[in-house]
Amino acid sequence: MLSYHTCPLATLGGKDTGGMNVYVRELTRQLGRQGVHVDVFTRSQDEHIPHVLHDLGYGNRVVHIPAGPEFPLPKPELVNYLPDFVEGILEFTRSKGLQYDLIHSHYWMSGIAADELKSAWHVPVIHMFHTLGLMKQRVARQPGEAEGDYRLRGEQQVLKLADRIVAATPAELAQLQWLYQADTKKVVVIPPGVDLGHFYPIAPDEAKEFVGIEPSSRMLLFVGRIEPLKGIDTLIQAIAEMRENGVFEKNHLSLAVIGGDPDVNPDATSVEMARLQAMREQFGVQDLVAFLGRRSQDTLPYYYSAAEAVVVPSFYESFGMVALEAMACGTPVVASEVGGLAFLVQDEVTGFTVPSDEPDTLARRLTELINNPTLRKQMGAQAAKFAQEYAWSKITARMISLYEDALSKTTNTKLADVL
Repeated sequence: MLSYHTCPLATLGGKDTGGMNVYVRELTRQLGRQGVHVDVFTRSQDEHIPHVLHDLGYGNRVVHIPAGPEFPLPKPELVNYLPDFVEGILEFTRSKGLQYDLIHSHYWMSGIAADELKSAWHVPVIHMFHTLGLMKQRVARQPGEAEGDYRLRGEQQVLKLADRIVAATPAELAQLQWLYQADTKKVVVIPPGVDLGHFYPIAPDEAKEFVGIEPSSRMLLFVGRIEPLKGIDTLIQAIAEMRENGVFEKNHLSLAVIGGDPDVNPDATSVEMARLQAMREQFGVQDLVAFLGRRSQDTLPYYYSAAEAVVVPSFYESFGMVALEAMACGTPVVASEVGGLAFLVQDEVTGFTVPSDEPDTLARRLTELINNPTLRKQMGAQAAKFAQEYAWSKITARMISLYEDALSKTTNTKLADVL
């Protein structure tokens, strides 16, 4: 596995940590359970962390490769250190006497690294983009959000070199076809999974006690990176409208936002966090909207289960891991009708889908859920049932079949034969 720009063990909610980290970590663990050995290579971002960690179990490792300075860097700068990353991987494998059967790369920069490793090792490459540069360009709301041409060129290169491309949803398959003119014969739709042993419904009173709110209090929840594409500003506007209509006062309601670092020195606060905190003041909802900062994955089931609804107001999501985790916990989701969310959240069944950037519609749907406990309970039960189909064991079986197919096309070997 290649996850160049972000480590699967990183705490969620940071600038470059989110669904992809969860995906790489959980898929690696599940592959280990099924007897597949995996080494995950990532760029070292902290010289004080051991370069090899066994946190994923089953003999599978996360290997931190020094490539450039060992601290976080902006993505445009990371491209410069890809050759060092590749050479570090080759040195590690030579020193350990390792031979791999295939490469599974994540995000376009890892795909570029996979190209050189493919040439050195003569093995097939499976690639997953997780997000697409052209889609992010389409929904960019500020000049700094637009992706550079270097990324678009890189994505085209990866599309050509990869033996198989994994798309998370039919929407991503369509985007690859129409925006990138990708060869769809090598694109396979396999969604991410969810760990049902970790994400499951917890009794609301127990969940509320854990997160520190009164049993009579009610909470809406956002979980994700603090960046413009996540649509938190739309959510704040919806909260303001709901307050004007008396929804919050009547229901002892609040909004919790998990992600980012709200309490750092003002000079170190991200531009988006500062903007959102200013919006909270502007709309007079500072007493209703709490920025909680990052939370570990272990605590998220409590937050999901304590919430009346989880809100995903994004302008673009290739899949929507937060929505799936929340549904597995029996919590209805109100999400933008974009990308993977449009396929994942079943409108009026497991929650509601709404047009992005329409705070009025978002406020109306959230109010409907808050004011109708029977509907909320019904949607939550249907959401938990729906999430069962995304169990990681099922998703991993499909991924192994893809690996075996790629191997059979190149070496006439089944994965089972090499284990």
